[in-house]
Amino acid sequence: MSWKTLDDMDLNGKRVLVRVDINVPVVDGVVTDSTRIQRIVPTVRDILSAGGKPILLAHFGRPGGERRENLSLKQLVPTLESAFGAQVLFAADCVGTEAELAAENLQPGQVLLLENTRFHAAETKNDPELAAGMAKLGEIYCNDAFSAAHRAHSSTEAIARLLPACAGRLMQAELEALEGALSAPKRPVTAVVGGAKVSTKLELLGNLITKVDYLVIGGGMANTFLVAKGLNVGKSLAERVMKGTAAEILAKAEIAGCTIVLPTDIVVADKFESHAPHQVLPADQCTDDGMILDAGPESVAAITEVFAQSRTLIWNGPLGAFEIEPFDTATNAAALKAAALTRSGQLISVAGGGDTVAALNASGAAKDFSYISTAGGAFLEWMEGKTLPGVAALEE
Repeated sequence: MSWKTLDDMDLNGKRVLVRVDINVPVVDGVVTDSTRIQRIVPTVRDILSAGGKPILLAHFGRPGGERRENLSLKQLVPTLESAFGAQVLFAADCVGTEAELAAENLQPGQVLLLENTRFHAAETKNDPELAAGMAKLGEIYCNDAFSAAHRAHSSTEAIARLLPACAGRLMQAELEALEGALSAPKRPVTAVVGGAKVSTKLELLGNLITKVDYLVIGGGMANTFLVAKGLNVGKSLAERVMKGTAAEILAKAEIAGCTIVLPTDIVVADKFESHAPHQVLPADQCTDDGMILDAGPESVAAITEVFAQSRTLIWNGPLGAFEIEPFDTATNAAALKAAALTRSGQLISVAGGGDTVAALNASGAAKDFSYISTAGGAFLEWMEGKTLPGVAALEE
């Protein structure tokens, strides 16, 4: 671990600039899902209890460098106050005189929320001048927004070089979970990669075959691999132009000693809709007008057997068309098996990505996974083996 945490900092009496992700859904000025706000509570409370003064830096939506009233962070103040159990003051900018005065006058026990960093076009350009303006407001910088760590922005990267910097509790938990899962994992390691397209996850697959012992491929991606093996997939979602690439990945995995697990039986329907008539067939017997919408029971048994032999699991993407019943069966069964193994202490399970979180929540398995990352892009780039600028800046 080459980055500092809040425990390494003397926070007493210090103004702590905290980069957070509070990009929450708002309808008619009311927060409809406060999950992201709840996740930053430990960091804010720990700073307050150590005598520090938290000053929150955040983006909201995509204002494109313009001030837009509907994208003002001011509307989040009531929700933040009830989450923190503390008074939240608001400054109408994240730099400049008003922000500086508000920061200077902040009292112990209070929290200051600065206006949307993306009201400044320079923010997404990682502008050093904007970062210097922000840095003026605090004495310590704390990044608690792993979900924004794959972006080199003024509030995530440039600013970290200007002040003593550390990771917040959420960032710390995320990095510890991820390092444990891929940098120094307990073996055997299994990765589940699902979703529609091989083309969007090429770098991911290329990185994983060198790092994991088993790679389970599901969803529309699996169909592309079946095509690469010369099988008919009928009218299924598949990227037929990618069959050469898929064949290359299969060959490279074999050289790397990574076992790729593909469906051996399939659930085939004639249309993509809830409870469409369907049948279970061997993977090499898809009908010409059939659509593969899920992995079959034999495939699920093979996947859960791999889980039972594994010590670490990384999951990104569903195994079938999980949005419509009963084609969520394979995803749910595999997820519940992973959850049970995690509960019994046999497996460390880390999952992330939008569809993944939705699928694991729907199955009821999410609560038992070791760690679920809500960071979509950052989680994927980490799985691809890329350096995340926001994390790298903390390490320097």
